[in-house]
Amino acid sequence: MKILIIKRDKIGDLLLTTPLFALIKKHMPAAELHLLANTYNGWVVENSPHIDRLWLYPRSREGGKGSFLAAVAQFRQILQLRREWFDWIIVAGSYASKRANWRARHIASRTTRIVAYCDDMTAKGITNPLLPPDSGHETTRMAALLKPLGIDVVTSDIPFPCFEPPVAWLSEARNFLEERGLAPGGYVMLGIGARRRTRQPDAEQILRWAQAMHQHFGLKSVFTWTPGKRDERLYPGDDEIADAVLSDCPDWIVPYRGTLSVVVGLTWHARTSIYPDSGLMHVAAASAGGVVGLFTSSPEQWGPRGKRARVLVANPSVGQLPDETVLAALESNLQTI
Repeated sequence: MKILIIKRDKIGDLLLTTPLFALIKKHMPAAELHLLANTYNGWVVENSPHIDRLWLYPRSREGGKGSFLAAVAQFRQILQLRREWFDWIIVAGSYASKRANWRARHIASRTTRIVAYCDDMTAKGITNPLLPPDSGHETTRMAALLKPLGIDVVTSDIPFPCFEPPVAWLSEARNFLEERGLAPGGYVMLGIGARRRTRQPDAEQILRWAQAMHQHFGLKSVFTWTPGKRDERLYPGDDEIADAVLSDCPDWIVPYRGTLSVVVGLTWHARTSIYPDSGLMHVAAASAGGVVGLFTSSPEQWGPRGKRARVLVANPSVGQLPDETVLAALESNLQTI
């Protein structure tokens, strides 16, 4: 049995799909499992014990601009994948994606079965269409795609997302820590990267939380943010908030403005982390230290999953969260490690 999973989305989306891979291997241990992801998110599963082969394609559009070479590379890859003669293709998304379904149809052979969420149950070329669910966590929605394969999963049997950072990234992070006199487990990771400003703490909150963690727990805070200005076209940056935090930076705040690889490594080494709803929040949730995730809306679908994954919801903005609530959630994580 040869199965291809197609996953086009971002970092957090792919992390929340890893339980699907584990479920397939649990119920179909002899299956050969392939994953088609993109070069932006593929690193999430490079060390996955459940993926037999990882296929990566370059995104044909980046920052609103198209790439002819990327489109050609994708076409060639589709031809190569077609020669794999997959028994099943699963389009792993919680909504109907015309692009992903198109890709699945063009990879499939005449005998391939395709499972995908579709708005139309007579969708062209999809042998096993399913209506998109209107409730449930993302991991549950992914597990439901296994029903056509004869695997009916109850929510309590869905494992936590699985992730292991590249060794080089962990080494980079350790070098950063050593240069600043910090050790793994000796700090809290405090990240603020989020597309919407309402999902982020403000500078005053960051300063108060970091001070409280230093005074009450003896832990410094490694503070990280998305580099760039708020009006960046590709991804909004947080330099404005960071500048306000660092204008009179106390000793217990250690800033890091740099590459994603180091941020992931620092998150993995942290005693615990605090992040807004983002891909890095899901990375932190998979780590030993866990995460306190900040939301401004219901986290039922996108909340972090892990042994030490906690969620705080504030409406209309994270700026409304009382300091006591945040510190209590962080303390709860610290006490369970």
